[in-house]
Amino acid sequence: MIIIAGIFAIYLGIMVWIGIRNYSRTDTLSQYILGGRKLNSWVTAMSAQASDMSGWLLIGLPGTAYVVYTGTSEAIWTAVGLLTGTYLNWLFVAKRLRKYTQISGDSITLPDFFENRFRDGSKILRVVSGIFIIIFFMVYTASQFASGGKLFNTIFGIDYIWGMLIGAGIILLYTALGGFNAVCLTDTIMGITMFIALIVVPVVGMLSIGGSAGLASRLSSLTPESLGFFPKESGHINALLLASSLGWGLGYFGQPHILARFMAIQSPDEIRKSRVIAMVWVIVTLTAAVAVGVIGKAMFPDLADGETVYMVMINKLFDPVVAGLLMTAILAAIMSTASSQLLVSAASVSRDLYATIFRKSTEGASIVWVSRITVIAVAAIAIILAMNPDSSVFDLVSCAWGGFGAAFGPMILFSLFWRRMTLPGAAAGMIAGGAADIFWYNMSGGIFDIYEIIPGFIISSAVIIAVSLCTEVPKEITDEFDSVKKAEF
Repeated sequence: MIIIAGIFAIYLGIMVWIGIRNYSRTDTLSQYILGGRKLNSWVTAMSAQASDMSGWLLIGLPGTAYVVYTGTSEAIWTAVGLLTGTYLNWLFVAKRLRKYTQISGDSITLPDFFENRFRDGSKILRVVSGIFIIIFFMVYTASQFASGGKLFNTIFGIDYIWGMLIGAGIILLYTALGGFNAVCLTDTIMGITMFIALIVVPVVGMLSIGGSAGLASRLSSLTPESLGFFPKESGHINALLLASSLGWGLGYFGQPHILARFMAIQSPDEIRKSRVIAMVWVIVTLTAAVAVGVIGKAMFPDLADGETVYMVMINKLFDPVVAGLLMTAILAAIMSTASSQLLVSAASVSRDLYATIFRKSTEGASIVWVSRITVIAVAAIAIILAMNPDSSVFDLVSCAWGGFGAAFGPMILFSLFWRRMTLPGAAAGMIAGGAADIFWYNMSGGIFDIYEIIPGFIISSAVIIAVSLCTEVPKEITDEFDSVKKAEF
Protein backbone atom coordinates (compact mmCIF):
# COMPACT_ATOMS: atom_id res chain seq x y z
CA MET A 1 0.00 0.00 0.00
CA ILE A 2 2.90 2.35 0.77
CA ILE A 3 4.41 1.72 -2.67
CA ILE A 4 1.09 2.30 -4.45
CA ALA A 5 0.46 5.42 -2.37
CA GLY A 6 3.91 6.74 -3.31
CA ILE A 7 3.24 6.23 -7.01
CA PHE A 8 -0.13 7.97 -6.66
CA ALA A 9 1.55 10.89 -4.87
CA ILE A 10 4.16 11.31 -7.61
CA TYR A 11 1.53 11.14 -10.36
CA LEU A 12 -0.77 13.62 -8.63
CA GLY A 13 2.19 15.89 -7.95
CA ILE A 14 3.01 16.04 -11.66
CA MET A 15 -0.58 17.03 -12.47
CA VAL A 16 -0.53 19.83 -9.90
CA TRP A 17 2.85 21.02 -11.18
CA ILE A 18 1.40 21.31 -14.69
CA GLY A 19 -1.45 23.42 -13.29
CA ILE A 20 0.96 25.73 -11.45
CA ARG A 21 3.20 26.03 -14.50
CA ASN A 22 0.26 27.17 -16.64
CA TYR A 23 -1.09 29.63 -14.06
CA SER A 24 0.71 32.62 -15.58
CA ARG A 25 -0.61 31.77 -19.06
CA THR A 26 -4.28 32.32 -18.20
CA ASP A 27 -4.62 36.07 -17.96
CA THR A 28 -7.68 36.25 -20.24
CA LEU A 29 -10.89 34.24 -20.31
CA SER A 30 -10.13 32.99 -23.83
CA GLN A 31 -6.78 31.59 -22.64
CA TYR A 32 -8.34 30.08 -19.52
CA ILE A 33 -11.31 28.49 -21.31
CA LEU A 34 -9.99 27.60 -24.80
CA GLY A 35 -6.20 27.96 -24.64
CA GLY A 36 -6.12 30.49 -27.47
CA ARG A 37 -7.04 27.82 -30.08
CA LYS A 38 -3.50 26.41 -30.17
CA LEU A 39 -3.92 22.65 -29.66
CA ASN A 40 -2.04 20.34 -32.02
CA SER A 41 -3.59 17.20 -33.50
CA TRP A 42 -2.18 14.77 -30.90
CA VAL A 43 -3.23 16.81 -27.88
CA THR A 44 -6.65 17.48 -29.40
CA ALA A 45 -7.31 13.78 -30.01
CA MET A 46 -5.99 12.49 -26.70
CA SER A 47 -7.60 15.25 -24.67
CA ALA A 48 -10.98 14.82 -26.38
CA GLN A 49 -11.06 11.07 -25.80
CA ALA A 50 -9.58 11.06 -22.30
CA SER A 51 -12.04 13.72 -21.14
CA ASP A 52 -14.82 11.83 -22.92
CA MET A 53 -14.46 8.39 -21.35
CA SER A 54 -13.90 9.29 -17.68
CA GLY A 55 -13.84 6.89 -14.74
CA TRP A 56 -16.81 5.28 -16.46
CA LEU A 57 -14.38 3.54 -18.85
CA LEU A 58 -12.51 1.68 -16.10
CA ILE A 59 -15.29 1.41 -13.52
CA GLY A 60 -18.77 1.84 -15.03
CA LEU A 61 -18.39 -0.07 -18.32
CA PRO A 62 -16.43 -3.04 -16.89
CA GLY A 63 -18.96 -3.13 -14.05
CA THR A 64 -21.81 -3.41 -16.55
CA ALA A 65 -19.98 -6.11 -18.53
CA TYR A 66 -19.36 -7.97 -15.25
CA VAL A 67 -23.09 -8.65 -14.96
CA VAL A 68 -23.10 -11.77 -17.12
CA TYR A 69 -25.05 -12.10 -19.28
CA THR A 70 -27.49 -9.29 -19.97
CA GLY A 71 -24.95 -6.79 -18.69
CA THR A 72 -22.25 -8.07 -21.04
CA SER A 73 -24.42 -7.65 -24.12
CA GLU A 74 -25.48 -4.21 -22.90
CA ALA A 75 -21.83 -3.22 -22.49
CA ILE A 76 -20.97 -4.54 -25.97
CA TRP A 77 -23.73 -2.59 -27.71
CA THR A 78 -23.02 0.50 -25.64
CA ALA A 79 -19.43 0.30 -26.89
CA VAL A 80 -20.67 -0.10 -30.47
CA GLY A 81 -22.90 2.97 -30.09
CA LEU A 82 -20.03 4.99 -28.63
CA LEU A 83 -17.64 3.95 -31.41
CA THR A 84 -20.15 4.99 -34.05
CA GLY A 85 -20.90 8.29 -32.33
CA THR A 86 -17.20 9.08 -31.89
CA TYR A 87 -16.45 8.52 -35.56
CA LEU A 88 -19.41 10.52 -36.85
CA ASN A 89 -18.62 13.37 -34.46
CA TRP A 90 -15.04 13.62 -35.70
CA LEU A 91 -16.06 13.13 -39.32
CA PHE A 92 -18.92 15.62 -39.61
CA VAL A 93 -18.94 17.96 -36.62
CA ALA A 94 -15.29 18.69 -35.72
CA LYS A 95 -14.12 20.63 -38.77
CA ARG A 96 -17.37 22.50 -39.38
CA LEU A 97 -17.64 23.51 -35.70
CA ARG A 98 -14.01 24.73 -35.62
CA LYS A 99 -14.59 26.98 -38.63
CA TYR A 100 -18.09 28.13 -37.74
CA THR A 101 -17.21 29.15 -34.17
CA GLN A 102 -14.32 31.28 -35.40
CA ILE A 103 -16.27 32.93 -38.22
CA SER A 104 -19.32 33.49 -36.00
CA GLY A 105 -17.92 36.06 -33.58
CA ASP A 106 -14.88 33.97 -32.55
CA SER A 107 -17.08 32.01 -30.12
CA ILE A 108 -15.19 30.29 -27.28
CA THR A 109 -18.11 28.39 -25.67
CA LEU A 110 -21.18 26.61 -27.03
CA PRO A 111 -23.58 29.26 -25.60
CA ASP A 112 -21.35 31.87 -27.28
CA PHE A 113 -21.77 30.06 -30.56
CA PHE A 114 -25.54 29.65 -30.23
CA GLU A 115 -25.97 33.35 -29.49
CA ASN A 116 -23.71 34.51 -32.33
CA ARG A 117 -25.05 31.96 -34.82
CA PHE A 118 -28.66 33.12 -34.38
CA ARG A 119 -28.01 36.81 -33.56
CA ASP A 120 -29.78 36.31 -30.24
CA GLY A 121 -30.10 39.75 -28.70
CA SER A 122 -32.52 38.42 -26.10
CA LYS A 123 -29.76 36.20 -24.55
CA ILE A 124 -32.24 33.34 -24.14
CA LEU A 125 -29.99 30.76 -25.81
CA ARG A 126 -26.99 31.76 -23.72
CA VAL A 127 -28.87 31.68 -20.41
CA VAL A 128 -30.87 28.47 -21.02
CA SER A 129 -27.85 26.56 -22.35
CA GLY A 130 -25.79 27.83 -19.41
CA ILE A 131 -28.38 26.50 -16.97
CA PHE A 132 -28.45 23.07 -18.66
CA ILE A 133 -24.64 22.94 -18.60
CA ILE A 134 -24.55 23.60 -14.86
CA ILE A 135 -27.31 21.07 -14.06
CA PHE A 136 -25.95 18.17 -16.10
CA PHE A 137 -22.28 18.80 -15.33
CA MET A 138 -22.97 18.73 -11.61
CA VAL A 139 -24.31 15.19 -12.07
CA TYR A 140 -21.49 14.26 -14.46
CA THR A 141 -18.78 15.59 -12.14
CA ALA A 142 -20.44 13.76 -9.25
CA SER A 143 -19.93 10.50 -11.16
CA GLN A 144 -16.19 11.19 -11.34
CA PHE A 145 -15.95 11.98 -7.65
CA ALA A 146 -17.86 8.76 -6.92
CA SER A 147 -15.26 6.90 -9.00
CA GLY A 148 -12.51 8.48 -6.91
CA GLY A 149 -14.21 7.47 -3.68
CA LYS A 150 -14.48 3.86 -4.85
CA LEU A 151 -10.85 3.87 -6.00
CA PHE A 152 -9.36 5.00 -2.70
CA ASN A 153 -11.76 2.83 -0.69
CA THR A 154 -10.95 -0.34 -2.67
CA ILE A 155 -7.17 0.15 -2.77
CA PHE A 156 -6.35 1.74 0.58
CA GLY A 157 -9.42 0.97 2.66
CA ILE A 158 -9.96 4.72 3.11
CA ASP A 159 -13.52 5.74 3.89
CA TYR A 160 -15.44 6.43 0.66
CA ILE A 161 -16.13 10.07 1.61
CA TRP A 162 -12.50 10.85 2.42
CA GLY A 163 -11.32 9.14 -0.74
CA MET A 164 -13.74 11.22 -2.78
CA LEU A 165 -12.54 14.42 -1.10
CA ILE A 166 -8.87 13.63 -1.77
CA GLY A 167 -9.49 13.07 -5.48
CA ALA A 168 -11.72 16.13 -5.78
CA GLY A 169 -9.15 18.33 -4.04
CA ILE A 170 -6.36 17.44 -6.46
CA ILE A 171 -8.59 17.96 -9.51
CA LEU A 172 -9.73 21.32 -8.17
CA LEU A 173 -6.17 22.50 -7.60
CA TYR A 174 -4.76 22.05 -11.09
CA THR A 175 -7.99 22.95 -12.90
CA ALA A 176 -8.55 26.21 -11.02
CA LEU A 177 -4.91 27.20 -11.42
CA GLY A 178 -3.96 26.15 -14.92
CA GLY A 179 -7.17 26.34 -16.96
CA PHE A 180 -7.58 24.81 -20.43
CA ASN A 181 -3.91 24.35 -21.31
CA ALA A 182 -3.20 22.53 -18.06
CA VAL A 183 -6.29 20.35 -18.49
CA CYS A 184 -5.38 19.38 -22.07
CA LEU A 185 -1.74 18.58 -21.23
CA THR A 186 -2.77 16.44 -18.26
CA ASP A 187 -5.47 14.80 -20.42
CA THR A 188 -2.82 13.73 -22.93
CA ILE A 189 -0.70 12.10 -20.23
CA MET A 190 -3.80 10.48 -18.76
CA GLY A 191 -5.01 9.21 -22.14
CA ILE A 192 -1.71 7.40 -22.70
CA THR A 193 -1.86 5.97 -19.18
CA MET A 194 -5.40 4.64 -19.71
CA PHE A 195 -4.51 3.16 -23.11
CA ILE A 196 -1.56 1.14 -21.79
CA ALA A 197 -3.32 -0.03 -18.62
CA LEU A 198 -6.43 -1.21 -20.44
CA ILE A 199 -4.33 -3.38 -22.74
CA VAL A 200 -2.18 -4.92 -20.01
CA VAL A 201 -4.86 -5.89 -17.46
CA PRO A 202 -7.19 -8.06 -19.60
CA VAL A 203 -4.24 -9.72 -21.40
CA VAL A 204 -2.59 -10.78 -18.13
CA GLY A 205 -5.97 -11.75 -16.69
CA MET A 206 -6.74 -13.97 -19.67
CA LEU A 207 -3.35 -15.69 -19.47
CA SER A 208 -3.81 -16.32 -15.74
CA ILE A 209 -6.98 -18.39 -16.30
CA GLY A 210 -5.69 -20.42 -19.24
CA GLY A 211 -6.66 -18.34 -22.24
CA SER A 212 -9.97 -18.46 -24.10
CA ALA A 213 -10.58 -22.10 -23.15
CA GLY A 214 -10.23 -21.32 -19.46
CA LEU A 215 -12.47 -18.27 -19.81
CA ALA A 216 -15.22 -20.29 -21.54
CA SER A 217 -14.98 -23.05 -18.95
CA ARG A 218 -15.28 -20.70 -16.00
CA LEU A 219 -18.15 -18.73 -17.48
CA SER A 220 -20.09 -21.87 -18.40
CA SER A 221 -19.88 -23.03 -14.79
CA LEU A 222 -21.63 -19.85 -13.66
CA THR A 223 -24.74 -20.29 -15.79
CA PRO A 224 -26.11 -22.82 -18.28
CA GLU A 225 -26.57 -20.07 -20.87
CA SER A 226 -23.94 -19.21 -23.45
CA LEU A 227 -22.37 -15.77 -23.48
CA GLY A 228 -25.05 -13.68 -25.18
CA PHE A 229 -24.20 -11.16 -27.86
CA PHE A 230 -27.71 -9.65 -27.88
CA PRO A 231 -29.58 -8.64 -24.70
CA LYS A 232 -32.47 -11.04 -24.21
CA GLU A 233 -35.57 -11.25 -22.05
CA SER A 234 -37.74 -14.39 -21.88
CA GLY A 235 -35.79 -15.85 -24.80
CA HIS A 236 -36.34 -12.86 -27.09
CA ILE A 237 -34.08 -9.94 -27.95
CA ASN A 238 -34.78 -7.01 -25.65
CA ALA A 239 -35.28 -4.31 -28.27
CA LEU A 240 -35.54 -1.47 -25.75
CA LEU A 241 -32.24 -2.40 -24.08
CA LEU A 242 -30.53 -2.85 -27.46
CA ALA A 243 -31.77 0.55 -28.70
CA SER A 244 -30.82 2.16 -25.40
CA SER A 245 -27.28 0.82 -25.61
CA LEU A 246 -26.81 2.03 -29.19
CA GLY A 247 -28.42 5.35 -28.23
CA TRP A 248 -25.29 6.30 -26.29
CA GLY A 249 -23.77 7.24 -29.64
CA LEU A 250 -26.23 10.14 -30.01
CA GLY A 251 -24.76 11.81 -26.96
CA TYR A 252 -21.49 12.75 -28.64
CA PHE A 253 -23.00 15.55 -30.68
CA GLY A 254 -23.95 17.51 -27.55
CA GLN A 255 -21.09 17.06 -25.07
CA PRO A 256 -19.62 20.54 -24.34
CA HIS A 257 -16.31 19.23 -22.93
CA ILE A 258 -15.64 17.18 -26.09
CA LEU A 259 -16.82 19.84 -28.55
CA ALA A 260 -14.53 22.38 -26.85
CA ARG A 261 -11.52 20.38 -28.14
CA PHE A 262 -12.76 20.71 -31.71
CA MET A 263 -13.06 24.46 -31.21
CA ALA A 264 -9.53 24.73 -29.76
CA ILE A 265 -7.45 22.94 -32.40
CA GLN A 266 -5.00 25.34 -34.03
CA SER A 267 -5.98 24.45 -37.60
CA PRO A 268 -9.03 22.70 -39.10
CA ASP A 269 -6.63 20.87 -41.41
CA GLU A 270 -5.26 18.88 -38.45
CA ILE A 271 -8.62 17.35 -37.61
CA ARG A 272 -8.26 14.40 -39.99
CA LYS A 273 -5.06 13.30 -38.23
CA SER A 274 -6.74 13.79 -34.86
CA ARG A 275 -9.66 11.63 -35.99
CA VAL A 276 -7.38 8.69 -36.83
CA ILE A 277 -5.58 8.95 -33.47
CA ALA A 278 -8.86 9.23 -31.59
CA MET A 279 -10.47 6.23 -33.32
CA VAL A 280 -7.51 3.92 -32.63
CA TRP A 281 -7.61 4.95 -28.98
CA VAL A 282 -11.37 4.46 -28.66
CA ILE A 283 -11.53 1.07 -30.42
CA VAL A 284 -8.75 -0.38 -28.26
CA THR A 285 -9.92 1.03 -24.91
CA LEU A 286 -13.62 0.21 -25.28
CA THR A 287 -12.85 -3.36 -26.37
CA ALA A 288 -10.43 -3.79 -23.47
CA ALA A 289 -12.88 -2.33 -20.92
CA VAL A 290 -15.58 -4.84 -21.87
CA ALA A 291 -12.97 -7.61 -21.75
CA VAL A 292 -12.00 -6.57 -18.20
CA GLY A 293 -15.59 -7.04 -17.05
CA VAL A 294 -16.01 -10.46 -18.67
CA ILE A 295 -12.61 -11.83 -17.63
CA GLY A 296 -13.08 -10.38 -14.15
CA LYS A 297 -16.39 -12.22 -13.82
CA ALA A 298 -14.65 -15.47 -14.64
CA MET A 299 -11.89 -14.80 -12.10
CA PHE A 300 -13.96 -13.28 -9.27
CA PRO A 301 -17.63 -14.27 -9.73
CA ASP A 302 -18.90 -13.03 -6.36
CA LEU A 303 -17.80 -9.40 -6.05
CA ALA A 304 -20.22 -7.30 -4.00
CA ASP A 305 -19.73 -4.36 -6.37
CA GLY A 306 -18.99 -5.24 -10.00
CA GLU A 307 -17.68 -1.72 -10.60
CA THR A 308 -14.55 -2.57 -8.57
CA VAL A 309 -13.56 -5.45 -10.87
CA TYR A 310 -10.69 -3.61 -12.59
CA MET A 311 -9.14 -2.70 -9.24
CA VAL A 312 -9.57 -6.19 -7.78
CA MET A 313 -7.91 -7.76 -10.85
CA ILE A 314 -4.91 -5.46 -10.54
CA ASN A 315 -4.49 -6.17 -6.83
CA LYS A 316 -4.50 -9.92 -7.45
CA LEU A 317 -2.45 -10.10 -10.65
CA PHE A 318 0.42 -7.64 -10.22
CA ASP A 319 3.18 -6.76 -7.76
CA PRO A 320 2.76 -3.44 -5.89
CA VAL A 321 4.91 -1.30 -8.20
CA VAL A 322 3.14 -2.41 -11.39
CA ALA A 323 -0.22 -2.32 -9.61
CA GLY A 324 0.40 1.26 -8.56
CA LEU A 325 1.21 2.29 -12.11
CA LEU A 326 -1.88 0.54 -13.48
CA MET A 327 -4.12 2.02 -10.80
CA THR A 328 -3.10 5.51 -11.90
CA ALA A 329 -5.14 4.85 -15.04
CA ILE A 330 -8.30 5.17 -12.94
CA LEU A 331 -7.05 8.40 -11.45
CA ALA A 332 -6.28 9.55 -15.00
CA ALA A 333 -9.75 8.70 -16.24
CA ILE A 334 -11.45 10.43 -13.33
CA MET A 335 -9.28 13.53 -13.39
CA SER A 336 -9.29 14.08 -17.14
CA THR A 337 -13.07 14.20 -17.36
CA ALA A 338 -13.84 15.98 -14.10
CA SER A 339 -11.35 18.75 -14.84
CA SER A 340 -12.82 19.29 -18.31
CA GLN A 341 -16.35 19.38 -16.94
CA LEU A 342 -15.42 21.85 -14.23
CA LEU A 343 -13.75 24.07 -16.80
CA VAL A 344 -16.79 24.14 -19.10
CA SER A 345 -19.03 24.82 -16.09
CA ALA A 346 -16.77 27.70 -15.09
CA ALA A 347 -16.99 29.17 -18.58
CA SER A 348 -20.75 28.89 -18.55
CA VAL A 349 -21.21 30.58 -15.20
CA SER A 350 -18.68 33.36 -15.75
CA ARG A 351 -19.39 34.18 -19.40
CA ASP A 352 -22.92 32.95 -20.01
CA LEU A 353 -24.63 33.72 -16.69
CA TYR A 354 -22.59 36.12 -14.55
CA ALA A 355 -21.47 38.45 -17.35
CA THR A 356 -24.90 38.37 -19.00
CA ILE A 357 -27.10 38.84 -15.94
CA PHE A 358 -24.88 41.44 -14.24
CA ARG A 359 -23.72 43.00 -17.52
CA LYS A 360 -20.06 42.56 -16.68
CA SER A 361 -17.18 42.61 -19.14
CA THR A 362 -15.77 39.27 -20.29
CA GLU A 363 -12.29 40.75 -20.52
CA GLY A 364 -9.63 41.09 -17.84
CA ALA A 365 -8.46 39.14 -14.81
CA SER A 366 -11.65 39.58 -12.75
CA ILE A 367 -13.74 37.34 -15.01
CA VAL A 368 -11.01 34.67 -14.84
CA TRP A 369 -11.30 34.74 -11.05
CA VAL A 370 -15.06 34.31 -11.33
CA SER A 371 -14.32 31.18 -13.38
CA ARG A 372 -11.89 29.88 -10.76
CA ILE A 373 -14.40 30.42 -7.97
CA THR A 374 -17.06 28.67 -10.06
CA VAL A 375 -14.83 25.60 -10.38
CA ILE A 376 -14.79 25.36 -6.57
CA ALA A 377 -18.54 25.93 -6.20
CA VAL A 378 -19.55 23.37 -8.83
CA ALA A 379 -17.16 20.81 -7.34
CA ALA A 380 -18.66 21.35 -3.89
CA ILE A 381 -22.18 20.65 -5.12
CA ALA A 382 -20.97 17.61 -7.10
CA ILE A 383 -19.38 16.23 -3.93
CA ILE A 384 -22.72 16.52 -2.14
CA LEU A 385 -24.46 14.65 -5.00
CA ALA A 386 -21.89 11.84 -4.81
CA MET A 387 -22.01 11.37 -1.02
CA ASN A 388 -23.79 8.00 -1.25
CA PRO A 389 -21.15 5.18 -1.32
CA ASP A 390 -23.60 3.07 -3.35
CA SER A 391 -23.70 5.64 -6.17
CA SER A 392 -23.55 3.90 -9.55
CA VAL A 393 -20.95 5.51 -11.81
CA PHE A 394 -22.69 4.05 -14.86
CA ASP A 395 -26.08 5.48 -13.86
CA LEU A 396 -24.74 8.95 -13.02
CA VAL A 397 -22.86 9.20 -16.32
CA SER A 398 -25.90 7.88 -18.18
CA CYS A 399 -28.08 10.64 -16.71
CA ALA A 400 -25.73 13.50 -17.62
CA TRP A 401 -24.76 12.08 -21.01
CA GLY A 402 -28.41 11.73 -22.01
CA GLY A 403 -29.21 15.26 -20.85
CA PHE A 404 -26.49 16.86 -22.95
CA GLY A 405 -27.23 14.67 -25.95
CA ALA A 406 -30.92 15.58 -25.95
CA ALA A 407 -30.56 19.30 -25.18
CA PHE A 408 -27.51 20.14 -27.30
CA GLY A 409 -27.05 17.31 -29.83
CA PRO A 410 -29.80 18.34 -32.29
CA MET A 411 -28.93 22.02 -31.70
CA ILE A 412 -25.35 21.45 -32.83
CA LEU A 413 -26.21 19.32 -35.85
CA PHE A 414 -28.95 21.60 -37.17
CA SER A 415 -26.91 24.72 -36.42
CA LEU A 416 -23.99 23.41 -38.47
CA PHE A 417 -25.85 21.78 -41.35
CA TRP A 418 -29.32 23.34 -41.78
CA ARG A 419 -29.39 26.78 -43.34
CA ARG A 420 -33.09 27.29 -42.54
CA MET A 421 -32.81 26.95 -38.75
CA THR A 422 -34.10 29.98 -36.82
CA LEU A 423 -33.66 31.47 -33.34
CA PRO A 424 -37.17 30.46 -32.13
CA GLY A 425 -36.56 26.94 -33.45
CA ALA A 426 -33.22 26.73 -31.66
CA ALA A 427 -34.63 27.94 -28.32
CA ALA A 428 -37.73 25.73 -28.46
CA GLY A 429 -35.74 22.68 -29.55
CA MET A 430 -33.13 23.00 -26.81
CA ILE A 431 -35.73 23.47 -24.07
CA ALA A 432 -37.92 20.64 -25.42
CA GLY A 433 -34.98 18.21 -25.65
CA GLY A 434 -33.66 18.94 -22.16
CA ALA A 435 -37.12 18.85 -20.58
CA ALA A 436 -38.06 15.62 -22.36
CA ASP A 437 -34.86 13.96 -21.20
CA ILE A 438 -35.42 14.96 -17.56
CA PHE A 439 -39.07 13.86 -17.70
CA TRP A 440 -38.24 10.49 -19.28
CA TYR A 441 -35.42 9.88 -16.79
CA ASN A 442 -37.86 10.16 -13.88
CA MET A 443 -40.41 7.76 -15.38
CA SER A 444 -40.27 3.95 -15.50
CA GLY A 445 -42.01 0.99 -17.06
CA GLY A 446 -42.88 0.13 -20.65
CA ILE A 447 -41.70 2.63 -23.23
CA PHE A 448 -40.13 4.72 -20.45
CA ASP A 449 -37.48 2.01 -20.02
CA ILE A 450 -35.75 3.15 -23.21
CA TYR A 451 -32.71 5.38 -22.64
CA GLU A 452 -34.05 8.93 -22.29
CA ILE A 453 -31.58 10.37 -24.80
CA ILE A 454 -33.50 8.74 -27.68
CA PRO A 455 -36.94 10.34 -27.12
CA GLY A 456 -35.25 13.56 -26.04
CA PHE A 457 -33.18 13.71 -29.23
CA ILE A 458 -36.20 12.94 -31.43
CA ILE A 459 -38.46 15.49 -29.71
CA SER A 460 -35.81 18.20 -29.87
CA SER A 461 -35.19 17.57 -33.58
CA ALA A 462 -38.91 17.62 -34.39
CA VAL A 463 -39.46 20.87 -32.49
CA ILE A 464 -36.47 22.55 -34.16
CA ILE A 465 -37.77 21.66 -37.62
CA ALA A 466 -41.41 22.55 -36.92
CA VAL A 467 -40.75 25.92 -35.27
CA SER A 468 -38.04 26.92 -37.74
CA LEU A 469 -40.34 26.27 -40.71
CA CYS A 470 -42.97 28.50 -39.11
CA THR A 471 -40.59 31.43 -38.54
CA GLU A 472 -38.33 33.57 -40.70
CA VAL A 473 -34.56 33.39 -40.83
CA PRO A 474 -32.69 36.71 -41.32
CA LYS A 475 -30.53 37.08 -44.42
CA GLU A 476 -27.39 37.87 -42.41
CA ILE A 477 -27.68 34.45 -40.77
CA THR A 478 -28.00 32.59 -44.07
CA ASP A 479 -25.14 34.64 -45.55
CA GLU A 480 -22.87 33.64 -42.68
CA PHE A 481 -23.93 30.01 -43.05
CA ASP A 482 -23.01 30.15 -46.74
CA SER A 483 -19.63 31.72 -45.95
CA VAL A 484 -18.79 28.86 -43.57
CA LYS A 485 -19.77 26.31 -46.20
CA LYS A 486 -17.54 28.01 -48.80
CA ALA A 487 -14.63 28.11 -46.33
CA GLU A 488 -14.55 24.28 -46.31
CA PHE A 489 -13.50 24.12 -49.94
